[in-house]
Amino acid sequence: MHQRSRAVTRIMEKDNQKPEPSLTRYVGSAIHELRLKHNLTIAEVALRTEISRSMLSKIENGQTSASLETLSRIASGLGVSMSSLFRQYDIPEGSAQLIKSGEGMEVVRRGTKRGHTYHLLAYDQGPTKLFEPFLITLNDESETFPTFEHAGTEFIYMLEGEIEYRHGTETYLLEPGDSFTFQADIPHGPERLIKFPLRFLSITIYPTFE
Repeated sequence: MHQRSRAVTRIMEKDNQKPEPSLTRYVGSAIHELRLKHNLTIAEVALRTEISRSMLSKIENGQTSASLETLSRIASGLGVSMSSLFRQYDIPEGSAQLIKSGEGMEVVRRGTKRGHTYHLLAYDQGPTKLFEPFLITLNDESETFPTFEHAGTEFIYMLEGEIEYRHGTETYLLEPGDSFTFQADIPHGPERLIKFPLRFLSITIYPTFE
């Protein structure tokens, strides 16, 4: 009895799932939206394409499939390319994150005690940390902070100011517009702050292990 009940429940859950739109329904909906966007009636599109109003109505409602030749005529009548009828079909869903200007999370790291500001520009990236982008600001009161060592590859892009940056035994002059990429497990960090205000993007890409 319990097995039958569970089976019925699974069937009901399956029936209640929202089906993926078929290509026929999707194309019909796309044509309908484009027609409305261009302020055209079905009669006007029928006149332009020499396709009957009843056929256009069936195509828009997903009640019939249209040949490529018919779709080409409809696209031409709407003033769009035929590919635009399929543009958003079967695009995989994904996640995106927008951090508005000034809303980056301020974090505390070595060197933040005096004059160093770190704003984390992306977070909540899932169970595995793939990267960390920071907007770093140093002012003329900044203390000389210790060098850093951590896993991954680091990329720096200078926005404002000038800084002498150390990586291992070498130092590099970074100016606005300069890019600097290096292995982050080698000791690195600012050696000398030259021109203020001083801001740069620092993005660390962490290694992944399968």
